[in-house]
Amino acid sequence: MNADNFEADDKSAAVGGIAADRLRSIIERVERLEEERKALAGDIKDIFTEAKSAGFDVKVIRQIIRLRKQEPAEVEEQETLLDIYRRALGM
Repeated sequence: MNADNFEADDKSAAVGGIAADRLRSIIERVERLEEERKALAGDIKDIFTEAKSAGFDVKVIRQIIRLRKQEPAEVEEQETLLDIYRRALGM
């Protein structure tokens, strides 16, 4: 195969041991997901704006969301330590 034929087939052939079509597919999938993530982030921002306009404290809502992701035992341990630290500081 000469260099001209290799260049013509580079879309479907392996180039330097890399399957170009497979690589392109992976990159395009990641790009699509990044666009979806960007759109979802915008939707989440809109919900927090709605919550704020309804009088809710967005910082507290974020804390609750973070706590709901944790295991109950982990939350209890953190709350216990927080209480101990507060008492140690006279709060």
